[in-house]
Amino acid sequence: MSFNEAAFIESRPAPRRGGRGTGPLHDWVRALEATAAIARNPRRIFPLVVEEQAQARGDAPALLSAHESFTYRQLAERSNRYARWALAQNLAKGDVVCLAMPNRPEYMAIWLGLTSIGVVVALLNTHLRDASLAHCIDIVAPKHVIVAAELLDDAQAVAGSLASRPRIWAHGGVHGGAHGGTNGSGELPRIDTAVEEFSGLPLTRPERRVVTVADRALLIYTSGTTGLPKAANVSHRRLLQWSFWFASLMNTTPDDRMYDCLPMYHSVGGVVAPGALLVHGGSVVLREKFSAGAFWDDIRAFDCTLFQYIGELCRYLVNAPERPRERAHRLRLACGNGLRAEVWEKFQARFGVPRILEFYAATESNVSLYNVEGKPGAVGRVPAFLAHRFPLALVRFDAEAGAPSRGADGLCTRCATSETGEALGRIHDGAAHAGGAFEGYTDAEATERKIVRDVFVRGDAWYRTGDLMRMDRGGFYHFVDRIGDTFRWKGENVATAEVAAAIAEFPDVRDVAVYGVPVAGTEGAAGMAALVADATLDLQALRAHLVRRLPDYAQPRFLRLMERIALTATFKHQKNELAREGFDPGIVLDPLFFNDPERQAFVPLDETLHARIAAGEIKL
Repeated sequence: MSFNEAAFIESRPAPRRGGRGTGPLHDWVRALEATAAIARNPRRIFPLVVEEQAQARGDAPALLSAHESFTYRQLAERSNRYARWALAQNLAKGDVVCLAMPNRPEYMAIWLGLTSIGVVVALLNTHLRDASLAHCIDIVAPKHVIVAAELLDDAQAVAGSLASRPRIWAHGGVHGGAHGGTNGSGELPRIDTAVEEFSGLPLTRPERRVVTVADRALLIYTSGTTGLPKAANVSHRRLLQWSFWFASLMNTTPDDRMYDCLPMYHSVGGVVAPGALLVHGGSVVLREKFSAGAFWDDIRAFDCTLFQYIGELCRYLVNAPERPRERAHRLRLACGNGLRAEVWEKFQARFGVPRILEFYAATESNVSLYNVEGKPGAVGRVPAFLAHRFPLALVRFDAEAGAPSRGADGLCTRCATSETGEALGRIHDGAAHAGGAFEGYTDAEATERKIVRDVFVRGDAWYRTGDLMRMDRGGFYHFVDRIGDTFRWKGENVATAEVAAAIAEFPDVRDVAVYGVPVAGTEGAAGMAALVADATLDLQALRAHLVRRLPDYAQPRFLRLMERIALTATFKHQKNELAREGFDPGIVLDPLFFNDPERQAFVPLDETLHARIAAGEIKL
C-alpha cells in the first residue's frame, strides 16, 4: 500500500462493519483495505481462504445448482481429494492440467484442489472443437486433461493429434445429450471415482507445498477474435485481487447469494462472481447457461440478492415478455460489464433492481475501471486519490496504422476531454506495483505484441487494451469500440458500438450487430447493420432516427433483417461471418435493404440493385 492510500484510509470516516456502506467512498475504502492484506500474507492463497471459510461456516451453502450443491465443508473436502489425486500423479508445482466441464460446483472444487498444491489449471472453452480445441490444449502442454462426460467425444476426436500427449480423464459415466455418443468411460480412467480413494481431510504439513501469491494459478483463454485463442497467465495474486476487490465493491456478506450463469472458463463467470461471495462466506448459484425464460424463476427459487451479467443479458431480459412476478425478488445489485445506457435505465425501472455496478476489465489486462456511482452508460471513473493505483491513459489512435499515433518526437499524445483514443495501462514491475503488472500469455511473442514502448518517455512500457474510449468532463470513461470493430468510411473512423447503440434506441429493435463491408470501387468499408426486430418496425422512421442521431458517414448503408444473430459463449455477436456474407442477395437469404441517398429511404436490395452498386453506378 502506498503512503497516500494509507493516509486516506486512516483519515476517512469508519464504515459500518458488515453493513451496506453509505456510498462510493465506502466502496473504495473497503476495496483498499481488503486488497492491502494480500501483499502482507503472500502464502495465503485463494484455496486457503476458502478453507478458512469451511472451518468457520461448515454446513453453510457455498455452491448451489439444480443438480448438485456443496456446503463449505463439502467444497473443502472435495478440493482436498483432488489435491491428493494430483500428488499421487506426481504432478510438480507448475505442471498444467486442462479442465473442460460445463458450469457446476465440481468445476470449482477441481481447480481449487489442484491450485492449492501449485498445479496450474487451464480452463478450456467448452464450445471448442477440432483444430481450435487441439490448439488450446497443446499451447499449454498439459500432463493431464479432465473432461466432463458430455464433452468426451470432442476431446477424444483430437486426442491422437495432440503433440503434448496428455493423459485424458473422464468425469462422469455414460450419458445422453447432443454430444452423447459413447463417452469412452470403459477405456478412459474415471477421475470422479479415482478421487474417492483419497481423504477429504485438510492436507497435512508434508503434503502442503509452498505456494505464494506470485505463483501462477490458472490459464484463461482469450476469445480468439483476432486469431486463435491465447492462454493468459493468472497468478494467485490476481485471483485474490479480483475476489476481494469485487467482494468489497458489492459489500458481500454471508447472507448474499450470487446468480452466476456465465461460463466458468472465463474470468468473470469462473473467478469474479464466485470468488466475491466465497471470500465473505456467501453462496453462489451456478446455472449452466443463461435463459431469459427461466431467469426470474431461478432468482426467486434460490432467493438471490446479486446477479453477474455480461454483454447483452440485461437487454435480453428487457426485451422478454413480462412475467407475473418479475419484481418479486430480493436482488439488490447487478454487477457486470457491457450494459448500454438505453438498456440500463429500462432494466432498473422494469425489474426494480436498486443498483448497477458496471466495470471495465479483461483477463490479462492491467487496466480496470469501476462505475461505483451508477452513472448509466459509463464504465467507470478514477477518483483523484486512486490515480496512482489505476495506471490508465487514453492516447490518440492512428486507424490506418492500427496503433497509437506518434508525434514528431516519436512519442504518443494524450487525448483531450471527450476525444476518443486507445486505452493503455502502465506496466510496472515488482510487488510494490502489483496492480500494474502485466502477466502476459504462455506465448512470449504474443505477450510482446500487447506492449507498446516509449509512449510518454523513453523506456516506459504500456499494455495495449485494444479498446477505444473517451473521458467526459465529469471524469467518467465511456467505452467506444474494439479497435478491430472500428472501420473507416469516407475518411472517418466509425465505431460499430456507437452505431449499434443508436439503432438499439429505436422502438421494435430487439438486437443489432454493426460491421463494415467492402464495396467495389470505394475506399474503406461501408456500414451494415443486422437487425432482429418486431414485425411493426418502421424502416423509414428508423432512417429518420439515424439521420438525427448519427453523422452521414456513420449511418449504415445496408440493413439485414434476421430472426436471430449468432452469439459467442460470452454473448458477443459473431460478426465475422456476417461481414463475409456482406450484402449480396445471392448469398444472403434474409431480407436486405439499401439506404438510398436519392430516395432518402431504405429500399429492398435485390440482385439488380446489388449489381448496380457493385458496378459503381450508384453513389454511396
